[in-house]
Amino acid sequence: MQFRKPKDFALILLGAALLPGLACSEKSPDVAAAAAPAPSGASAPAPPASIPAIDNSFTVSGPLTVEHQLDVLAQRDGVIAELKSEAGARVQTDDLLAQLDDRQVVADLEAARAKTRSIEADLKAWESEARVLQSDFDRAQKMWDAHLITREAFEHAKYKAEADQFDVQRVSELLLNAKETQRSLELELDKTQIRAPFSGIVARRYVREGQQVAKGDRLFWVTAEGPLRMRFTVPEKFVGVLKVGQQLGLTVSDFPGQEHKARVVELSPIVDPTSGTFDGMVEVIGASGPLRPGMNSILRIDPRQ
Repeated sequence: MQFRKPKDFALILLGAALLPGLACSEKSPDVAAAAAPAPSGASAPAPPASIPAIDNSFTVSGPLTVEHQLDVLAQRDGVIAELKSEAGARVQTDDLLAQLDDRQVVADLEAARAKTRSIEADLKAWESEARVLQSDFDRAQKMWDAHLITREAFEHAKYKAEADQFDVQRVSELLLNAKETQRSLELELDKTQIRAPFSGIVARRYVREGQQVAKGDRLFWVTAEGPLRMRFTVPEKFVGVLKVGQQLGLTVSDFPGQEHKARVVELSPIVDPTSGTFDGMVEVIGASGPLRPGMNSILRIDPRQ
């Protein structure tokens, strides 16, 4: 058996003494950090931020309109004799806008009225004659019953009275025809007066004095100033959400900071199957302020309203 030298034995003892220290130094820094207690002054982690509420509102745009808005057309051929209103003028129902030359119509109407008066006089004369002949016939009837006149004299009085009654009917029909002619000319005279069909504002004037116009030509464009309305189209998901009478917010592109209230006045009872939408209409509540027909408006539909 061979013994180690004393020098080798000393080296072995030195290595055994160093092993524990090396083992401790090789531990992971993460493990050491995990084992270390948290500082007493550290705060707990903040909770996550709350999720903002989802905005389910829906906006649609379209022009403001009014129910009464139309072109005033010429009802007969003629020449503009006088203009009574200009663009921008406010008018009331039946206000005179323009006058066509009515001289020929007035002359024809006066002739028709004279003819009517003449026939009325003729009718009165024939009615008086008829009463006289009827009286003669009544007397002849009594004389015939008393056998005082011949049959020929009796029948002569009878047929003369009947003939006069036919003349009265004929003149009555002539009078009726004359009155209808007179009424027709009165209507033609009315057509020479161009009047406002409703209260509103004259938006445009298409004619000038002295201009020849034909039946159906545009003369004026008259529009009412209210109530202002807007027609819109929304997806079918709003069926049951929108109700007639519901109030919604409405703004105008030219006045973005001003919101007006609008009331739902009409909702379509059907959904368009091709687009999955339905129509509705709102009406501006209260004074319209700067709003005017034709302005582009934006309607905000909020299911929470």
